[in-house]
Amino acid sequence: MLLPALADLRAGNSDWVVFIRSAATTIAFATLILLATNGANCRFSARLGFLLTVCLWVTGCVLGAMPLYFSRLPLSLAAAIFEGVSGITTTGATVLTGLDRLPRGILLWRSLLCWIGGIGFIALALLLLPSLRVGGIQLFNMESSDRAEKVLPRVNQIANGIIIAYLGLTLLCMLSYFAVGMTMFDAVNHAMTTIATAGFSTHDASLGYFSKTPSVLVIATIFMLLASLPFILYVKLVLPERSRRLADPQVVVFLVIVLVASFALAIWLRFQFGFSFHHAFLDAIFHFVSVITTTGYAAEDYLLWGPFAIGLFFIASFIGGCAGSTSGGIKINRLIILWRFTRVAMTRLLSPNTVVKVRYGGTDISGDLAQTVLLFLSLYMASLVIGAMLLSFTGLDFVSAFTGALTALSNVGPGFGDRIGPDGNFSTVGDAALWILSALMFAGRLEIVTVIILFTPAFWRK
Repeated sequence: MLLPALADLRAGNSDWVVFIRSAATTIAFATLILLATNGANCRFSARLGFLLTVCLWVTGCVLGAMPLYFSRLPLSLAAAIFEGVSGITTTGATVLTGLDRLPRGILLWRSLLCWIGGIGFIALALLLLPSLRVGGIQLFNMESSDRAEKVLPRVNQIANGIIIAYLGLTLLCMLSYFAVGMTMFDAVNHAMTTIATAGFSTHDASLGYFSKTPSVLVIATIFMLLASLPFILYVKLVLPERSRRLADPQVVVFLVIVLVASFALAIWLRFQFGFSFHHAFLDAIFHFVSVITTTGYAAEDYLLWGPFAIGLFFIASFIGGCAGSTSGGIKINRLIILWRFTRVAMTRLLSPNTVVKVRYGGTDISGDLAQTVLLFLSLYMASLVIGAMLLSFTGLDFVSAFTGALTALSNVGPGFGDRIGPDGNFSTVGDAALWILSALMFAGRLEIVTVIILFTPAFWRK
């Protein structure tokens, strides 16, 4: 909070006082927790892990919304919480308009929330999800649950490697943006939200503001792709004994989906609207990568490209990026595991006595893992339907309600339709809908299971 305070103070904006007060409140809150837990002897368990994860993220969302609520922005409590949750869950949906005229401190704070949320989620998942068995196969696709076969022997070493990779990608992205003509302020903000696959921008037109500089879209596409790959791959790159084991089925499938869909979309734009193929392919791959990585940048209103394009973007909103990245959605590894178990089940129907092993990345996977994947998908679809129904009760039309629930749950950002599409935002949505969307974004970023399990009687039963 002190960083945007300095930015506002330097620019002469009075909101620097709000950030100082918010920082003081956060320090006081943290100090009280420190004093209350000093010397406590508590045994860590899976139950505590679930509760602690949710409490940490709720606290982060509330503290993140505090400067927004007490600033000069005309935001209700629901709108401020929505903006804070959207930032820290790296969704990128916004209720703010006139971004080009907003104080620099507010713009920087939104980007910082996205950047912290991106790396914060990875750290929590790395620490908690392997024991909870809800994060897919061997979080970040580590080869084996055997400690000796992990990339590094200690979890904190892996976390440190991921943090270094995260910092390195952010720095490279910032320098690349600056080199092609962005101001340093724009480069810093967009680098943080690109690597976090969040999509917050300092301009109402998003990256369309830089439409006269196509190289900006190229750089954004490259770094969105890099941020949607498993971060453990970057740790493996610097380990000679591990570099030969970089192959990851989800990475190959993800890149194939991106290339095939972008090529097909480019052909559609070429023949439907007469674009040159070079122009069509750049627009197609930038926007498709933006949606499938759940970043949410836009250079134009891609919903005007026709039904084929809308269908592709709709499917991409479900898919998401790779497990172990900052992107949201269902994740490629879950879809691969589901497909392989489905194929084996069909084989066994034809030949009941056949013994078929299901493998992923050279590792045998168990039926328990298939159950966790099915559990996630079931909860995902149930949350999507219930969220869409609740949003429709607030007065939203069917398209806005359903795609709003989808974009919130998958942490994509823009939805579909005139109100919440890439050419609009959530400023026209009522407070009741904003509370529902905030809850969906929160649940989606914590992989749904982590949140839902707190509402089961078994969780609270001793």
